[in-house]
Amino acid sequence: MMTKHFNRGEAMKNYSSLVCLDMDRVLVDHLSTWQYVYDRLSISNDESFSLYNQGLLDEWDWIKLDIALIKDSVGNEIMTDEALRELMQGMPMMKNWRLLIGELIKDGAKLAIISGGLQQTARDIAAQFPSQDLWSRRWGGIDRFTANRYSDGLDTNLSVFTNGWLRGNQLSNGQYEINDFGRYQVQMNGKGAIVKMLQRRYNISKNRTVSVGDSAGDIGMFEESGLAICFNPWDERPLKYCDKVIEEKDLAIVLSEIRIFLNQ
Repeated sequence: MMTKHFNRGEAMKNYSSLVCLDMDRVLVDHLSTWQYVYDRLSISNDESFSLYNQGLLDEWDWIKLDIALIKDSVGNEIMTDEALRELMQGMPMMKNWRLLIGELIKDGAKLAIISGGLQQTARDIAAQFPSQDLWSRRWGGIDRFTANRYSDGLDTNLSVFTNGWLRGNQLSNGQYEINDFGRYQVQMNGKGAIVKMLQRRYNISKNRTVSVGDSAGDIGMFEESGLAICFNPWDERPLKYCDKVIEEKDLAIVLSEIRIFLNQ
């Protein structure tokens, strides 16, 4: 049985609302965090993407193939956890992402990043907004490395749910290899279930919940929210599930819409 670790102090805080954010093409101004790594390594996952779209590959196997693609890109060398973290530095961010998160925290909202993107960027974002609690392992938390790197060992005010890679065996040089099995925390159609768990955990109702996403993968979040914002939609599929559509790459507009909704 899997044990969930909760930070009791964090869970006992009283939040005025819940805001759930997709990451790729919402907080990150790039096709995806996965694609950013592929671009840095000059590789393509077109083959696995095509198999998935044909229904010949499930999400779990898709992640494993993409992890193998990343590991194989360095030839006879070993792709380490440290090297992959560094590849993700310099991620292009959406305009006013800090403003959006920082102001909503000031407003008393509980924020969560719920994304199929790579975990390191989500953790890097979250660590920019530390709480007053020392880091501890918890459900929806960040890792100790990121807490030490960005926030002097403090926990984050955010909750983070993502996919990505797992650290494998330690090498003789002290670094860690990448595990063959990926990190699979957010299913394509599973975001709504995470929103519902957060609502129960923090005792926040649907009508005090806001979700911001851009694609059909965010429909589950939208369905569990009082306000659903489609931010620069990827295609038309999520539009009928949205209350607001924003077609400008500026998260200050999202902040304004959220405040109007929560203050009415």
